[in-house]
Amino acid sequence: MTDNRQQAARDHLWMHMARHSGLANGGTVPIISRGEGHMIYDDAGRGYIDGLAGLFVVNAGHGRAELAEVMAAQAQKLAFMPLWSYAHEPAIDLAERLAGYAPGELNRVFFTTGGGEAVESAFKLAKQYFKLTGQPGKTKVISRALAYHGTPQGALAITSLPSMKTPFEPLVPGTFRVPNTNFYRAPEMFADNEKDFGLWAAERIREAIEFEGADSVAAVFLEPVQNSGGCFPPPPGYFQRVREICDEYNVLLVSDETICAFGRVGEMFACNTFGYTPDIITSAKALTSGYVPLGVMIASEKLFEPFTRGDTTFYHGYTFGGHPVAAAVAMANLDIFEREDLNGNVQRNADAFKSTLEKLKDLDIVGDVRGAGYFYGIELVKDKATKETFTDAQSERLLRGYLTPALWEAGLYCRADDRGDPVIQLAPPLTIGQTEFDQIESILRGVLAEAANRM
Repeated sequence: MTDNRQQAARDHLWMHMARHSGLANGGTVPIISRGEGHMIYDDAGRGYIDGLAGLFVVNAGHGRAELAEVMAAQAQKLAFMPLWSYAHEPAIDLAERLAGYAPGELNRVFFTTGGGEAVESAFKLAKQYFKLTGQPGKTKVISRALAYHGTPQGALAITSLPSMKTPFEPLVPGTFRVPNTNFYRAPEMFADNEKDFGLWAAERIREAIEFEGADSVAAVFLEPVQNSGGCFPPPPGYFQRVREICDEYNVLLVSDETICAFGRVGEMFACNTFGYTPDIITSAKALTSGYVPLGVMIASEKLFEPFTRGDTTFYHGYTFGGHPVAAAVAMANLDIFEREDLNGNVQRNADAFKSTLEKLKDLDIVGDVRGAGYFYGIELVKDKATKETFTDAQSERLLRGYLTPALWEAGLYCRADDRGDPVIQLAPPLTIGQTEFDQIESILRGVLAEAANRM
C-alpha cells in the first residue's frame, strides 16, 4: 500500500457524485480517518462537526463500539446466507420489529442493500401488483419536481433532476412530475396561507392522475420531507389529501423515507410524524446508522396477498439484501435508539434547532430556513426582498468556489447543494443538543457573512 494516499486517490479512486478534474490536475481530497460521536477527523487529526451525519446516515453517531462488537459476533456465527427461499434469525427478528414500528397493515418487509434499491423494488412491486389484480395498464408513476429517489434505472426515472438523468437516457418510461411543497416559492396567491398551498399542491397530483388516466397510474412516490431542493416539509393537510386522492383513484402511495426514517424527524417512520399511512415505505441509511449497508421496502398486506397463492412469485432480489450481519447491526442500532431515546431527543430539541438556525435570517444572503426535526435547509438568495436567486455561474462560484471549502476549513461538514436554488443542508447525528446547535450556527454565520461580502 502506498504511503501517498493523495496520489493513490488521483490514480485509482473513482468517487461518487464527484468532479474529478481538480484532483486529476494535482488537487487534494479530504481523507477522513475516524469518527466519534458527532465529530469526524481527517488524516491530519483535525476534527469537524458532522453536520450531515455522513450522508443523512449516522443517526446514532460515530464510533459505537457495541455495533462493531455485534458485527463481529454475527460474522462469527453466520457471515452470510441469502433470503432466496431461505431465512435466518436476524432477518426474521428485524422484519418483525420494523413491522411493529410501521403504521397500519404495513407488515411485509423486503430487504435490499440501499435506498435506491428499495425504491426500485417498490416500483416493480407496484406494477406487478396491478398485473396480478387485473389492472395491467396501471404502470405509470408520479413524483415531485426536484425530487431525488435514487440512481438505478427505475429509481432514476422517478427522480426529477434533469442533470442527473440525461447522461443515462433513455430511462424507464412512464414517470411524471407534479409541483413540490416549497412554500418559500409558492405561487403568490398562497404567500400567506401554507395550508391552502398544500392543498393546491396535492390537487396537482389528482390533476396528473386524471390527465394520464387513472387506469394507467400505479403509484405516487413522495418523501415526507423532500430532500433535493433544500428540505421541503409538507404543509398541514397535504398528505391527508394525497392519501384521499390515491384511495379515490386506486393509486399506491409510496413514502420514500430513505432519509426521513429512523429519527430524522423524531419518529421511526416519518409518515407517523405527519399522520398518514402509505401503501409502501422505502428506507435505508439510518436503519443501521450506516455501520453496514441495509435497505428496506415495507409493503401492506394488500400488496402481499396476491403472492400467497399458487406459484405467484416476486422475481426480484439482491444477493446481499437482508445480510445477516447488517440485520443484526440494525437490531442493535434500534436498541440504542430506544435505550437512549434518540427520537425523544429530536422531539425535545427540534424547536431549539430551528430557532437557532433561524437567527441566520438576519444575514442578507439567507432567504429561508426550513425543515423538520434534525433536517434543515438554508436557502441562499441574491436579493432578500424579491427572493431573486443566483445565476448558475454565480451559484457555482458561491457553492463550489467558496462555501464548501470555507465551511470545511471552519470545521463544519455539511452540504452546499444547487439541485434547485442554492441551499446549505444540515442533518446532524441525533445525539446533539443546544451546545452543538450554537457551534453550527456560529460557523455558518461567519462563513455566510463572508460569502455575502464576496458576492
